[in-house]
Amino acid sequence: MNMKYVVLVLVVCMIAVLGAVRAGADMRVIFENTHLNLRIGGKELAEYRFAEVPYKPYLSVFRTPSGINLLRDAPHDHLHHHALMFAIGVDKVDFWQEGNAPGRQVHREFSDTGDLTPRYESAGFIEQLDWLAPESGSPLLQEKRTIHVFDPEEFGASLISWETELTVPEEKGKATLTGSHYFGLGMRFIESMDKEGTFFNADNAEGEPVRGDEELTRSRWCAFASMADGKPVTAAMFDSPNNPRHPAWWFTMQTPFAYLSATQNLHREPMEIESGTPLTLRYGVALWDGHVDADTVEQTYKKWLETQQTAETG
Repeated sequence: MNMKYVVLVLVVCMIAVLGAVRAGADMRVIFENTHLNLRIGGKELAEYRFAEVPYKPYLSVFRTPSGINLLRDAPHDHLHHHALMFAIGVDKVDFWQEGNAPGRQVHREFSDTGDLTPRYESAGFIEQLDWLAPESGSPLLQEKRTIHVFDPEEFGASLISWETELTVPEEKGKATLTGSHYFGLGMRFIESMDKEGTFFNADNAEGEPVRGDEELTRSRWCAFASMADGKPVTAAMFDSPNNPRHPAWWFTMQTPFAYLSATQNLHREPMEIESGTPLTLRYGVALWDGHVDADTVEQTYKKWLETQQTAETG
């Protein structure tokens, strides 16, 4: 083979590799002793706490493109509300509440980091967790949790993808998932967003009253427009069409505080899963600076779906 041709091919390959490195150089997962920082373009968009958390790991910080954090962790009125967290009941063990010996989600290891898809660059990680009953060393469930944050410039919003894969240990056989009407992927907003704001959804559907101003509404996504320390912001959560019981039941409330969660209607319909057949749930969370309309949320939802489709086929 012609040596000039070989050298040329090597140079082209090196340029391609360096270009890929530079393209992804702004996507970073920074490991600290107790948490991870997820950074895009030199900016910290999210923080994930996995250590020195007695009951569950969670996303403690998530910022709009301009840098406004919309999550509130462990407020005095509900210390067990940890910003953006996932929790349900398993075999009558409560993993949502804290105190009185509830269940614990225990971090075991990070098994991978890197891009979620080749099409959309991201900063993220895969975490392995055990769901333990009180005073038990044997897990009721094992979880593979995958979280990625995407470039706001690519999506016009800060965007994360949260995937939870729940597996029943082989020796256990099966597990029954239960919970209150708000159990699921829950999002507690900062105090300035409480009491005032507007929830809206993809279908302009009316919610079913539960208690007070708490409602459950079925739709493929739900959004909340409010004011964060005097600045207009919008937050939305997306439900994957591949999730069981799609579309999700969205729990919403505004008083005395604002809350949004994606639920599986487990308070009415417990769900049984068996070993060897994992349950996978995928959700997206998007944050915008300013108040955006339903068309904008829908466009971002569809773009988020593209990341999921690429991940499944790639």
